[in-house]
Order: sequence, then structure tokens, then C-alpha cells
Amino acid sequence: MAAAVAGPGASVSGADAKPVRRSAAKGPYYVDFRARTAASYGHAFVWYGKTSEKMVDVAGLHPAGDVLPYMLGHLTWVPSETGASYGDLDVQYLLASYRVYLSEADAKKVFAYIKHLQATSPLWNAETTNCTAFIGRIASFMGLKTPFHLQKPEDYVNQLRDMNDGRQTVQLASDR
Repeated sequence: MAAAVAGPGASVSGADAKPVRRSAAKGPYYVDFRARTAASYGHAFVWYGKTSEKMVDVAGLHPAGDVLPYMLGHLTWVPSETGASYGDLDVQYLLASYRVYLSEADAKKVFAYIKHLQATSPLWNAETTNCTAFIGRIASFMGLKTPFHLQKPEDYVNQLRDMNDGRQTVQLASDR
């Protein structure tokens, strides 16, 4: 997990989570599904935290190291990292963003799930365990509909938003 300051602006299934539209104010916590440019086809990751704080946590799955593991990761599994990578905090690289707000109780569960994924995702592979699959697991846990993971990160995040009708709040099922 990586923490950073941003400018303004237990294995569990997500099958029982139920997103709902609320007329009430947005929750004080958020998960922001993001896509940015990269040397190749881009990168998907999440920012998450409390809306009243500039500090954000960053989670995303990417190959550990430099270009060699990235290249090998198109053929086999390679060691991964799950925190911030170069460019995740820079607005100029941002291609797509879909922010969903949560209550404090739901945020605790979702943030714990994100940390669980970070602790249990030791490998990266371009086709199977990639950045879009990683953020898709988070979205699914939150009860959001998720697109197929083999697409460019920008397209993935935009389709995630569209499939959920731009929903801005999520309420987890009570059994979470």
C-alpha cells in the first residue's frame, strides 16, 4: 500500500453487495477507479480515502521492477507490486476516473478488502492477473457490475462507470 498527498479536484465475494442510488449526501469516504497513460497501453489503479483529507491511498497491480518483468509478464507470471507506481499521482497522466462514495462502515470493509488483495496478489500477468482484473475485483466486492478485464485501462474504467449508470454511491449488503 502506498500513501500520498493528492491535489484537489480474508477472500470475500462481491456477489452479495448491493449498490443503491441515494438521494442523501455523498459518503465521507471514496474509491476512485482510475486509468492513466503509460509507455504501453496504460495502467488502472484505485485511489481511496476520506473526502475531507488530501491524503490518498493507492492500490494497483503491476509488475515489480523495470521493463524486463513487464515484458516477461506477457508470457508468464512475474512478481508484482500493489502500491503506487510512477504516474499514479500525476493528474497530467489521467485518462479516466470513476469515483464512488461510501459510508464510514462500508469504507472500512472495502478498504480492508483492498488491503487483503494487496497482501494476496504476489504475481502479475498481462492476460490473467493484470491491473484491470485487480480493480475489477474491488468493484465487484463493492457490488458494481464489471466489464471483461482484457481491455485498455481507459476503456475499462469508462465501461465500469457506464455499466453502473455513473452511480456515485454504494451501500454494501448488511452481511459484509
